[in-house]
Amino acid sequence: MSTGRIGYDGVVATVPVTVPYVRYSIHSAHWWLGKALGALIGQAGVAKQQVDGLCVSSFTLAPDTAVGLTQHLGMSPRWLDHIPMGGASGVIGLRRAARAVQSGDANIVACIAGDTNHVDSFRHTVSQFSRFAQDAVYPYGAGGPNASFALLTRHYMREAGATREDFGKLCVAQRANALLNPNALMKKPLTLEQYLESRVIADPIRLFDCVMPCAGADGFLVMREEQARKLNLPFVRILSTIERHNAWIEDPIQMRGGWTMDREEFYSLAGVGPEDVDLMQAYDDYPVINMMQIEDLGFCDKGAGPEFVRRHSFTTDGSFPFNTNGGQLSVGQAGASGGYLGMIETLMQLTGAAGPRQVADARIGLVSGFGMINYDRGICTAAALLARSDA
Repeated sequence: MSTGRIGYDGVVATVPVTVPYVRYSIHSAHWWLGKALGALIGQAGVAKQQVDGLCVSSFTLAPDTAVGLTQHLGMSPRWLDHIPMGGASGVIGLRRAARAVQSGDANIVACIAGDTNHVDSFRHTVSQFSRFAQDAVYPYGAGGPNASFALLTRHYMREAGATREDFGKLCVAQRANALLNPNALMKKPLTLEQYLESRVIADPIRLFDCVMPCAGADGFLVMREEQARKLNLPFVRILSTIERHNAWIEDPIQMRGGWTMDREEFYSLAGVGPEDVDLMQAYDDYPVINMMQIEDLGFCDKGAGPEFVRRHSFTTDGSFPFNTNGGQLSVGQAGASGGYLGMIETLMQLTGAAGPRQVADARIGLVSGFGMINYDRGICTAAALLARSDA
């Protein structure tokens, strides 16, 4: 059903940048975010003062928020947003920045995400992740997302008939893609046998089902198409976006996400369907959520994710190219930057800048975001359909 939303005609995304990830860092999140901003203005060929909008996502920026960061960066934006939504942040940042440009509230918006990773950063982050985590998870010994996703994975396996071999196929394919990505932290091939024999973390979750926390930053610019052309910047068009929070609250445990509530409008606004998508980037902190996103965004029926996985290769040169940079499972999870990883990769793919992992003739890409896991579900979902400039 249409809600009368207007499209994004004339607004584009451009200049995808990644500050290369490292396992640990003594720098602050501010340093990483500043590096991303510097890369954006350097590659765009604009002065910092021309960037009059700023969108920030970070878990380790505290006690600062986006407004505190502006003083560190020496900026005076007239439009500012702070999006603490984890894996959904990249898509949500894009859609809000696009509306700001469309309305004239900003001319050039820098969307940046980044986090540091000290030796103890991840434990501190998950212990303070939410009031729900503090009150209803940690006191009972279930610390962090591994336990929550073990419950979600076991439930999905029962309901959909997924096997560890199915999850392993996705992880192995993503590792093959990551070997073509110089920024990926995982540098060795992964076999299905290695995946299946890896040590148990929280049954049925095993080692290669989990992302590796790291430090890094990502960013992109949102501006009008004429501005991008004036600056001679390759760009992508925004066909459609959606976001939904705390969807299907009556479900006792998550088996579907908010994408299903808005999927019809999502494709209708874009004027395309799932069959037109050339590549998909999904937020992948665990492989089970990959299958949920494939289902919920209409590439197969609900519960048919395992069979879909068995039919496709997911590699950059195969069928249904998926997480073509390796995804978080093989690149690493740089905190909130994990929510930008798929966006950056899609911008690179659709501007022909993906190098050896370039998907041939890619014209339309889908980016899906998922974030903010509480005990039994992730409460933020988002997606964007993007098109090559001539598509």
